[in-house]
Amino acid sequence: MEVLRFRYFITLCCVALFCGCTASRIVIAKEVDAHNYLSKVKQELLKEWPDNKTINIVFHGHSVPSGYFKTPNVNTLAAYPHLVLEKLKEKYPYAVINTIVTGIGGENSVKGVARFKNTVLNHKPDVLFIDYALNDRRVGLEKAKKAWEYMIVKALKNDILVILLTPSPDTRVDYNNPENELKQHVNQIRLLAKKYNVGLVDSYKVFEFLYADKEELNSYMAQINHPNKKGHELIANQIIKYFE
Repeated sequence: MEVLRFRYFITLCCVALFCGCTASRIVIAKEVDAHNYLSKVKQELLKEWPDNKTINIVFHGHSVPSGYFKTPNVNTLAAYPHLVLEKLKEKYPYAVINTIVTGIGGENSVKGVARFKNTVLNHKPDVLFIDYALNDRRVGLEKAKKAWEYMIVKALKNDILVILLTPSPDTRVDYNNPENELKQHVNQIRLLAKKYNVGLVDSYKVFEFLYADKEELNSYMAQINHPNKKGHELIANQIIKYFE
């Protein structure tokens, strides 16, 4: 009898421990509230001189945040980092804001990790945006996941608020196939955002209304894998929601 009671007690403890761990995972794996995620940054942006400070917003990634339109043309002022700056200055006229683009055309996240310390962390960002998925198809899901996790963890350890971006369009993708390669990277990025409780700008979803009409999709593109200004506006409008 005593043995049975002891086994029963151990079973209950194991069940309680399992439920506790599961509950912890549920708490961690959730979407952040876009309105509140950057609340501390927004408070700083509202301050006037002499109480304000410079806010650094870094955009790390490939050719899209870098401003490439029809390669080799770079249209910096029509790319989403600059459009975001314009919108921020309309909303926060007293703020000193640096939007710093550390993107390199053609680069994937594995290469982005190699220079992360010297070209991203050195700017001491208040907010970091990561946009690499279009080119991560070259390295595959596993390597991309390791690279994104490395950047996310490093940034969080440095008290940097992180926002991940799913990919903007590539007109060569078969969007009718829910298992297309790009969508697999989208799903991975969404899971990473939940796992680490960081922000998400779901560009893939934003352009979804265009996927069924390639001609209409092309009207938002400068070339097959680079948005034009209309396309960048869609992304910028999603980013700015975090600052409202």
